[in-house]
Amino acid sequence: MNNEELKLHARNIRKNIIRQVSEAKCGHPGGALGAADILTLLYFEIMDINETNVGSIDRDRFVLSKGHSSPLLYAVLSEKGFLPEEELLTFRKIDSRLQGHPNMNYVKGVDMSTGSLGQGLAAADGMAIANRLSGNSHRVYCLVGDGESEEGEIWEAAMAAAHYKSDNLCAIIDVNGLQIDGTTDEVIGPNPLDEKFKAFGWHVINVDGHDFDALRDAFKEAAETKGKPTAIVAKTIKGKGVSFMENQVAWHGVAPDAEQTKIALADLDKE
Repeated sequence: MNNEELKLHARNIRKNIIRQVSEAKCGHPGGALGAADILTLLYFEIMDINETNVGSIDRDRFVLSKGHSSPLLYAVLSEKGFLPEEELLTFRKIDSRLQGHPNMNYVKGVDMSTGSLGQGLAAADGMAIANRLSGNSHRVYCLVGDGESEEGEIWEAAMAAAHYKSDNLCAIIDVNGLQIDGTTDEVIGPNPLDEKFKAFGWHVINVDGHDFDALRDAFKEAAETKGKPTAIVAKTIKGKGVSFMENQVAWHGVAPDAEQTKIALADLDKE
């Protein structure tokens, strides 16, 4: 798929992120918007996932460790045709399948129920180990937040993945520098994340998380790396594409009102 086609998908995904949180009047738009390019490339080019195999484990799998970015995952699944677009507007409503944190029991294509920060990478490593033991050659991808990386379980999982040489595991660290209480450096300072993952025995690649060519090369390098897991440390802009949300910590977990929604959708039409 060429980059222009990917950009169109990413634009639609971002617009549906805004529509979901606006309709629900709650949710987490900032980090979801920031990671949209990463998941667009993963689902439309890198991962082996389609309408035929979406209900099977015989395909590449994805774990959204930062589960509060669920509007992104739902928007991607809808863009792929796995979820009706109109269902996105039920996000966070009573009796909706689209909960604030993704639930694998309700939505086909959600590979792990997540929301308790720090747990997703361990689950992804478990999947990767299980694949290797069962002869399943498919890969496992996991999106981890930089604020989430302050959780100790992330580093237990990182240590285990290196120990078990999980070279079929690729973690993408979404580094936007912001979390609910401020900048990551102000809260507890997880950086330098690349050097930390290297020290834990991972192959590390630093990229611009909005550059499809750089991301494509990084995923290819990860797939070719043997004997150790790969961490792609992706620098992103929280709130990407929406003028008043970009790099603003206040939009970590706040929904836009009706007027702000109009502005946001107009901004995204210019992307």
